Amino acid sequence: MGKNLKELKTDFLEYLEIERNCSMLTIKNYDRYLSRLIDYVEKKINKTAAVTDLTIKIIRKFRLNLAHSGLKPVTSGYYVIALRSFLKWMAKNDIRALAAEKLEVPKTRDHSLKFLDQDQIQRLLNQPVTSNEKGLRDRVILELLFSTGLRVSELVALNVDQMNLKTREFGVVGKGGRARVVFISRQALPYLEKYLWQRRDKYRPLFINYSKKRVIDDDEKTRLTARSVQRLVKGYVHQAKLTVAATPHTLRHSLATDLLRSGADLRSVQEILGHKNISTTQIYTHVTDARLKEVHEKFHQGNREG
Repeated sequence: MGKNLKELKTDFLEYLEIERNCSMLTIKNYDRYLSRLIDYVEKKINKTAAVTDLTIKIIRKFRLNLAHSGLKPVTSGYYVIALRSFLKWMAKNDIRALAAEKLEVPKTRDHSLKFLDQDQIQRLLNQPVTSNEKGLRDRVILELLFSTGLRVSELVALNVDQMNLKTREFGVVGKGGRARVVFISRQALPYLEKYLWQRRDKYRPLFINYSKKRVIDDDEKTRLTARSVQRLVKGYVHQAKLTVAATPHTLRHSLATDLLRSGADLRSVQEILGHKNISTTQIYTHVTDARLKEVHEKFHQGNREG
């Protein structure tokens, strides 16, 4: 007798961790998406779900259930992506199941890329009050997000001993286990130096939570969470009265935009952001529009007086 869906899901998650070297966050999300689907199937058929119970009909009903629960199309798409990966893994392991190609990822509206201009960036960076330890920490967080283009998960995983203040650079391991070097701007450096100098503790995490009681024997309990960073960025965006609902990822977009507008090539920006494929980086080519307009205004004969 073959394995049921829950047993196969466990094998699939182990494959993601060991052979695909996926991040623990990715594995956790896939586990959540697939578990919700399997629980739905078992509730409908009133028994332990087998591979043969995973039909187009029941998946369609599951997706309707997601839509009716108020889930956004882009989030529903994550469930389909996880399921398609699961089905492809089964096919690769000669487990007869529904073909992954029969499932389509739902289309989402084309949202324009959010980024901040130079004035907005500076207004945001100037919001934290750096005369206290929490405000100084927050200024460093904002500076590093914009300076390095780190993802928020990469930022909160940083440790003090990774910082090389002399060379103004440090290494990170991003999505898919891809390592890259990121750079600390000259503007960010003094804040980081002061922050590290004022840290009187011996905790490893670069960013610690000042609102929680310290647990001396557990470094990880002092580490600031990604959710906390998202909240503090949101707070400073509101405080700065920015018209853009910026997030930590918006600062990553803003870095890419700033570099390209200043003449950086796409391949270099790809390396700095840690994108696997340059096609991902190409979403930022919209920033060249302003420069192209300047060229058109200057050189097109239809714009010349007389």
